[in-house]
Amino acid sequence: MSTATPTATATSPATKAPVANLKIAWPLLPEDFILPDDPVENTDQPLLAAALRQPLTAFPELMQDALVVSNFALCAAIQDRTICKAPDWMYVRPVQPWQRSETRRSYTPHTEGVVPQVVMEFLSATYREEYSVEFKQSVGKWFFYEQVIQVPHYIIFRPDTGHVEVYALTEGRYQIQAADASERYWIAGLGLFLGVWEGVHEGRTGYWLRWWNADGELLLWSEERTEQERQRAEQEHQRAEQERQRAEALAERLRQLGVEPEA
Repeated sequence: MSTATPTATATSPATKAPVANLKIAWPLLPEDFILPDDPVENTDQPLLAAALRQPLTAFPELMQDALVVSNFALCAAIQDRTICKAPDWMYVRPVQPWQRSETRRSYTPHTEGVVPQVVMEFLSATYREEYSVEFKQSVGKWFFYEQVIQVPHYIIFRPDTGHVEVYALTEGRYQIQAADASERYWIAGLGLFLGVWEGVHEGRTGYWLRWWNADGELLLWSEERTEQERQRAEQEHQRAEQERQRAEALAERLRQLGVEPEA
């Protein structure tokens, strides 16, 4: 079992107090450990999470050996106390194959695979742990992702306004990242850009987080791919029909000139 010690002088957005040295370990979640069963805050969160995962499934290189989950326990032990947080969305690759008979219910970095490349939180009207640096009693999510797990990218999204904050781990601290000229953020762990898109999907009208590839091409949802294929097939049909009409017109002109077209 490996251990790690966070930077002793790390600070947070909410406090300048130094963080005490902590004993951090990476045990598998005990089978009898009772995970919190908090309900999802609203109906938007499952839709937002699914919309991030679905376009990735078209790319085996992004999904093979990956764990792409929402509201799923991310675990570590702090001072011999098991702590689990459930990001609204998480991407980890590669992870070790799951070989147990029971349903997987948690993930422990270093023991079961690498540190997640990215975690996300979708804010409701009321803030909870997303910015919390508490670690003595109730461990806050910000502290857990930054100082314990050390996730390279932490993203906080407000679905009601479309505001997104992208934090990158820099010298042991989260630093907010500026968007590029296209208002997108490069997520190195996936090799994709992340940005905000406004429109209708799955019956919901509003702001969404979406992926773009390195060439700036939007990764499509399945229904968009289906519509794209339908339009492509329709265009092919139209081109074929135009060719047929041109061939018939040419044949008719040849017949008028007394030349019988070849069959």
